[in-house]
Amino acid sequence: MPSEDAGGSLVAISDLHVGYAENRALVEALRPSSPRDWLIVAGDVGDTAADVEWALGLLAERFDTVVWAPGNHELWTPQGDPVTLRGVARYQHLVRRCRELGVLTPEDPYPVWRGPGGPVLVAPLFLLYDYSWRPAGFDTREAALAEAYRTGIVCTDEFLLHPDPYPSRHEWCAARVAETARRLAERDPALPTVLVNHWPLVRESTRVLRYPIFAQWCGTEATADWHRRFGATAVVYGHLHIPRTTWHDGVRFEEVSVGYPREWRRRGVPPGRVRQILPAPDGVPPTAW
Repeated sequence: MPSEDAGGSLVAISDLHVGYAENRALVEALRPSSPRDWLIVAGDVGDTAADVEWALGLLAERFDTVVWAPGNHELWTPQGDPVTLRGVARYQHLVRRCRELGVLTPEDPYPVWRGPGGPVLVAPLFLLYDYSWRPAGFDTREAALAEAYRTGIVCTDEFLLHPDPYPSRHEWCAARVAETARRLAERDPALPTVLVNHWPLVRESTRVLRYPIFAQWCGTEATADWHRRFGATAVVYGHLHIPRTTWHDGVRFEEVSVGYPREWRRRGVPPGRVRQILPAPDGVPPTAW
């Protein structure tokens, strides 16, 4: 169970991709700064069920509390993975394994961080995407997808992330958005939130993508106001592999991904470091969209 003792920090990381040996080594080296640190893991831990379990299990042994929100890679059903479950069944399998490891998931009661910067409700979300972040000039989901296939910018989800038993990923997304909005609306309104989702909650986050057409696999218009609607003091996400701090409507957004080795080798900072969410770090530049 989460500790309610004061002290420690609420920190976050995502897109660990431990199938890469270099990234696996980063996770093996990851340690809390305090025995009271909570760690948010915002998806894309690995591609196979075994890799996800290994990484989250290791982190759960080290951090006071680990809070996980799934990414698209965890939901893939890749060839060679002994766990051949698809869609909802695969997600439910990972939730069960997380619970056995003591890791909190979007299906558990949202925990309250009571350390420095708290109390704050930490809400891990699982929302997917619905192809509504389409490029200009493409008015339908079908047209945007056709353009992606024409240009060769197609997310691997189209081949490995199955929506079973839903007919499509966008219908699974709609169900997740509706259920999650209901749960968030029932929270204690006196508590601010830290919203955690693998995919960005606002489209502005994707404006920096090298290939803008990829944004259709990055989120949904349905969450555009959630940071205001649900009292967020911070929003944590990953998926884009572009770690940065930005602000939207006065709310701090933290993209906390590690990314692939070919990406983090080009950065001027050491890889695999957690981002402090609470207490709010001093000197965070207020970059507004």
